[in-house]
Amino acid sequence: MTLNLRDLAFFEVVAELGHLGQAAEKLGRSQPALTKCMQRLEAAFGVPLFTRAGRGIKTTAVGEVLLARARLLRSASEEALREVNDFAQGNAGHVRIGSGPIAADNVLPALCRMLLSEAPGTTIDITVGPSMALREQLREGGIDLLIGLIPLTDPQFQTHPIFDDTAVVATSPDHPVFALPEITLEALTAYGWVLPVASIPSRQWLDAVFQSHGLPLPRVQISANSIPLLPALILRTGLLSFISRRTLESGSDGALKEVPLAETTLQRTLGVTYRSGAYLSPAARRLVALLQARGEGLTNPPSAAARSPHE
Repeated sequence: MTLNLRDLAFFEVVAELGHLGQAAEKLGRSQPALTKCMQRLEAAFGVPLFTRAGRGIKTTAVGEVLLARARLLRSASEEALREVNDFAQGNAGHVRIGSGPIAADNVLPALCRMLLSEAPGTTIDITVGPSMALREQLREGGIDLLIGLIPLTDPQFQTHPIFDDTAVVATSPDHPVFALPEITLEALTAYGWVLPVASIPSRQWLDAVFQSHGLPLPRVQISANSIPLLPALILRTGLLSFISRRTLESGSDGALKEVPLAETTLQRTLGVTYRSGAYLSPAARRLVALLQARGEGLTNPPSAAARSPHE
């Protein structure tokens, strides 16, 4: 059985859009021609790849497997082109970085400065977002490196720790929680919160803490998909939140205060992650080397005035 790579590329677009007409328009092909491509693939595998879904179509279970493989094949072909091009031009290359918000604030500025000082011809793409979402982009070859929370053991990834980070509850210094004779987990349920959306791992961890103690979940009044927005929201609303201690120390100029409580203190590790066996441009390899060699030294130092007494 021989697969046509162009058919696979067309299949990927059809599967993602769920509509032959829209896919034909996007690809600049006629709908009958695209239908024949899908029919060739279904004949090659001997099973349907699509099923009707309202006015569109959706992939079958076999179609989903093929879609995942098609993405990997496309990524591999793109990597081959990049590797040959880098070698032919003899340049430092291009690197696509995915970064979590903490690393974006604390690591990337110094890292990019160092990389560009060594290789001025380097070009860099940066995507900032939740580490979990970026990990899927990394898996599919959309980015070369992920600088953020390191994943659990996964044979598809290679990881190198950079620094440890702590997430804590924080709020404005005049919040009534600080007037309590004792700050407890149960006491925190009486107040409103501003938190990341429920898909963010730190939010899931915090929810699990309250659940494990038989308590109601935090009463979320503001939910945000932008973690860098949280300090300003905390400051202006007076709500409780859950943020990196680094953000608390370096990003709030002392205007926010940690709520000291062992149960809501999350220890985690940030590092650089890339796919096992994936092609890394010279620039990407140098970036990994810099992170391994400099690590913690690349992070922004917290201001002394904002340093928490509970460290």
